[in-house]
Amino acid sequence: MKILVIDVGGTHVKLFASGHAEPRVLPSGPGMTAAAMVAGVKELAAGWACDAVAIGYPGVVRNDMPVTEPHNLAPGWVGFDYAAAFGKPVKMINDAAMQALGAYERGKMLFLGLGTGLGSALVADGLVLPMELAHLPYRRGSFEQHVGAAALRRLGKKKWMARVLDAAQRLADALLPDEVVLGGGNARLFDELPAGWRRVDNSRAFEGGLRLWQGAQGGPR
Repeated sequence: MKILVIDVGGTHVKLFASGHAEPRVLPSGPGMTAAAMVAGVKELAAGWACDAVAIGYPGVVRNDMPVTEPHNLAPGWVGFDYAAAFGKPVKMINDAAMQALGAYERGKMLFLGLGTGLGSALVADGLVLPMELAHLPYRRGSFEQHVGAAALRRLGKKKWMARVLDAAQRLADALLPDEVVLGGGNARLFDELPAGWRRVDNSRAFEGGLRLWQGAQGGPR
């Protein structure tokens, strides 16, 4: 089965496809609707054959459909018929959960996605559990206000990195994972991490999209 994987972010939409080594990238932003995303993906993925679609969505997802509008994109994502628009079967999951699924190796893993905002997921014994930790209270604000892209610009790299490590450690102390994994575009800023932590790049979203369709075969799900 050939899978088209779509990773929807607040700045870019990344496309991966079975049999192709390099992703393709579509600009997103606060003006992007679901219909605009589909149109852009179809144009950019021209020539890529696929049997099914996996979508990582920056919001809460239930039963392969978004139930909240994204914070950093235009409204109109809830209630949109993605399968009809693509003409293919579609599986959808929270974007951080999709990358976490692709990064998973063992035990209980806490994944934190450092991008435009803060994505989060817990994977326990192969079962991915999407979480919404970004807007929990932290330092007279929320976690996202202190570790998102706006905080990186405001605080500078050194202070931002210290803030990320502090926030991640607090979450790890509460959730007791076997390992902490940092992903998302800004995870690349970390060269060294505490013992039991690791960093992954955005290519893990592709693996997570494939695993969404492989879950019925006994893999991570």
